[in-house]
Amino acid sequence: MTYESVGGLKVAKPLYDLVRDEIAPGTGIDPPYFWASLGAMVKELGPKNRALLDKRDDLQAKIDDWHRVHRGQYANRQFLYDIGYLAKPVPGDYRVQTANVDAEFRIAGPQLVTPLDKTDFVLKAANARWRSLFGDLYGTNA
Repeated sequence: MTYESVGGLKVAKPLYDLVRDEIAPGTGIDPPYFWASLGAMVKELGPKNRALLDKRDDLQAKIDDWHRVHRGQYANRQFLYDIGYLAKPVPGDYRVQTANVDAEFRIAGPQLVTPLDKTDFVLKAANARWRSLFGDLYGTNA
């Protein structure tokens, strides 16, 4: 496979061409700027990502060793706390408040995620959140 050197990265030619020819057009983002920005992010965050991956490998090795010794058993919760896989809950009550939020959004209710181009899905999500949107609109002068 051939590669393009761009933004301090070696990018596979098919991916480079895809970004240049199909993804970037119409977005207002210049492909060289995209690759330079991505390269800067990789340079800045790469060491942290490597450290996180190493930590994940270390945790997985400890869990694998535990399961070899304790065949057929579920991992002991205290063991998972001890190795740092689970975090101890933070004690105490807390309250989260927001400012400048409409009252109807503060009401607890189902939070459904739906694609906006599927109108029937959107209507069902709105109905689940706020009773019947159709019924409410039908009963008003809106």
